[in-house]
Amino acid sequence: MELSKRLRAVAGLVTEGASVADIGTDHGYIPIYLIMTGTARKAIASDINAGPLERARIHIQENGMTGQIETRRSDGLKAIRPGEADTMIAAGMGGGLIIKILDEGKDVTGQMKELILQPQSEIKRVRSYLIDHGFSIEEEDMVEEEGKFYPMMRAVHGTAGAYTEVELLYGKRLLRQRHPVLKEYLLREKRIKKDIAARLDDGKSVRSRERESEIEKELRLIEEALGRYR
Repeated sequence: MELSKRLRAVAGLVTEGASVADIGTDHGYIPIYLIMTGTARKAIASDINAGPLERARIHIQENGMTGQIETRRSDGLKAIRPGEADTMIAAGMGGGLIIKILDEGKDVTGQMKELILQPQSEIKRVRSYLIDHGFSIEEEDMVEEEGKFYPMMRAVHGTAGAYTEVELLYGKRLLRQRHPVLKEYLLREKRIKKDIAARLDDGKSVRSRERESEIEKELRLIEEALGRYR
């Protein structure tokens, strides 16, 4: 099975030998790929919606993996029992929803070894939540696909240590690695912010002055992040 670059990168964060719960599985592609490559020994493909779950079930059956991948309708982790899986995957959903799933499923995640997360938004908030709730971000990756940038991470139980604002925004490990895709993203964001700043009405309105101040701060953080590449 050929995964998209984003999903392949998510799968690449899973520790070999894992028992996986893929939350919001959609078509079931990640669990199928993980079993096919021998990365996972078993998996639960779960989704809150019946339609995607049925598509996942068909794909699992077509790949002869019915005995290794169970489909389960679940709102987040609510239908997953503690100890059933040692790895949780939540990819392609908003950061706020990921936090809600983690918060409501503490009894389940408390017995897991790792969380593989790929938030589509609010990544600073997701990193802050993990750090504040006893998780350490052990590995990060970032890919660009069809003009969109996708950061992702593996979190494990442990003490994270201090994070600066720029590390919460852009990822301490991505910055430490001088990740080339993050650099592309930062340079793109810098161009966008400068373009917006140039189109503001020279601070004539209150909102314009507020936005100008916001952009100045955003540009300072981008420059601080780019400074890690020098």
